[in-house]
Amino acid sequence: MMRYLEYDFLNDHGLQHFDNWVAVFGDQKTDWELKPAGNGFKERTRIANYTGLPELMSMFKQVADIRTADTLKLDVPDCDYQVVQVEATPFQQELVQELADRADAINSGNVDPTIDNMLKITSDGRKLGLDPRLIDPSFEDNPDTKLNRCVENVARIHAETTEDRLTQIIFCDLGVPHKAAGEAEVEGEDADDAKDKKSIAEVESLEEECDFCVYDDIRDKLIAKGIPASEIAYIHDAKTEQQKSDLFDKVRSGEIRVLLGSTAKMGTGTNVQKRLIAVHDLDIPWRPADLEQRAGRIIRQGNENKNVQIFRYVTKGTFDAYSYQTLENKQKFISQIMTSKTPARKCEDVDQQALTYSEIKALCTGDERIKEKLMLENDVKELRVLAAEHRNTVFEMEDRVARFPEQEQRLTAILNDLHTDREALRKLPIDPERKLPVFKIIIGETEYTDRKEAAKALEDAVLAIKYADTPVKVGSFQGFDLTVTVNSNMMGGGMSACLKGAASHTTKLIESFAHNLNRLEAALYNIDGRIERTQADLAKLRLDHEEAKKIVAEPFPQQEELDSKEERLKVLTDELNQAAIEAKKNAPKRDKTYYFERAKMKRDAARLAKKPRTPKDKPKSKDKKQGIE
Repeated sequence: MMRYLEYDFLNDHGLQHFDNWVAVFGDQKTDWELKPAGNGFKERTRIANYTGLPELMSMFKQVADIRTADTLKLDVPDCDYQVVQVEATPFQQELVQELADRADAINSGNVDPTIDNMLKITSDGRKLGLDPRLIDPSFEDNPDTKLNRCVENVARIHAETTEDRLTQIIFCDLGVPHKAAGEAEVEGEDADDAKDKKSIAEVESLEEECDFCVYDDIRDKLIAKGIPASEIAYIHDAKTEQQKSDLFDKVRSGEIRVLLGSTAKMGTGTNVQKRLIAVHDLDIPWRPADLEQRAGRIIRQGNENKNVQIFRYVTKGTFDAYSYQTLENKQKFISQIMTSKTPARKCEDVDQQALTYSEIKALCTGDERIKEKLMLENDVKELRVLAAEHRNTVFEMEDRVARFPEQEQRLTAILNDLHTDREALRKLPIDPERKLPVFKIIIGETEYTDRKEAAKALEDAVLAIKYADTPVKVGSFQGFDLTVTVNSNMMGGGMSACLKGAASHTTKLIESFAHNLNRLEAALYNIDGRIERTQADLAKLRLDHEEAKKIVAEPFPQQEELDSKEERLKVLTDELNQAAIEAKKNAPKRDKTYYFERAKMKRDAARLAKKPRTPKDKPKSKDKKQGIE
């Protein structure tokens, strides 16, 4: 956005290229991550942290006006957020254990990543937390799942608000209604054309069809509880903008009282808040913006209800907790950027990713020590890197301290020599017109006071030099010995001159020897500036020396934290290893289940059965005369 809207500003500050921009505001981190397809790993560099956020946001706010809910103070209803926690059913627990077995197999390297990987486990875990029938429609329909708890809440609120004909929305991105035949691909329209007609939200939608339709199940159960079918609608049934407009009118009037939809299809532009009393988040989206869009349907101007409710359903002991944790971390990052307040100086970016093996095991076993161990391993790894950097810095500072006496002595000697040469120059007679010492140069044995003659003599002396890369004395200037060096590699500098008094004063020569006389004068007469620079170098050297001594004397500031976490990690590792041994020794024999594998086989078989047979697949008759197939 900054390149698009304030390119000239970035260009003026040397930040128009991304590499320059990210070098100033981003800390890059390279790590090995699982490929999206799950078929191996790749090294990936991404921005791990953003720094200098106050300056970055100050630049961005030249073109952006950020207004958040806390500054707008809109007339919106008060919202009561209710997290409905549901215990996992015994069958869900059994399936979660199977996910743990799959993670074990993957971690041991016994599974081809194209067959199974952590990404697939994450996807199955999300479906499992909602309803096992998303894995296989033939699985049990337990009344204690969060899907059924949602149905109970919707039916209860429907009954309580019948008089005012208040409305409700159910959001679910998993198990959405199947597209009707021919709907997925319009005749004569290619995929790109179809994509162009979709909104950005629909193109980026993470909704997923499954063999089991969550929407149909909820509708049937609500009808069974006495809600008329005419009062229940799917956003997916509204194919055109006119149909959507008609549907939204019915919701606003209370004719439709329960509306089911996905985040993508029922996000921006869905103005149905007039009678909306409750929103039900049945599943957990991946992006904080999706959750904000859902809440924005009800916490909105124009809602006639002063108090509303948002229900968020979580199945304990499944991946639901992980999903909300990921959302929370992402939202923390976003909130530090898009805020009406002064942003923090540094914040960490959070990328979308699958669960690691350790996190899956922690979720599946319910042992939080596994997750603590994972976090400790990361902390210890980072602290060890910082400790190594500190040691390297100390070694570097020790070398600096060791070199200091010699460097100080050298600069002090140069400074003394420069002062000596300056005193010699002050004794020279001054030309009143030029306000500089009277011009005088000796070339060979001849003294010249005419600049033109002196330039010709200097040129002849330089051209007579036979040996390259060797200083040759050609005379003296203002009492300072003059030597000239001709470089054998003309591209490397050509010619240079050195005037030697107590100190050496060098300058490069060019083809014009009239100008070279000016260069010789500048090399001597700018001695005050050189003295100032040498004094500054000496002062900086002494200051750096004091700082280096402080750094060498200071221990690693986080050494105590590192020692503590290393000790805790060792204890925790021993405890978990012992617990694993005990669990293996005392655990009742448990046969491994293969529900997910059987479900996959059933789906594959169903797809093969539906696949139309091509002419080459059809059996051919051996009777060619009759031409019978």
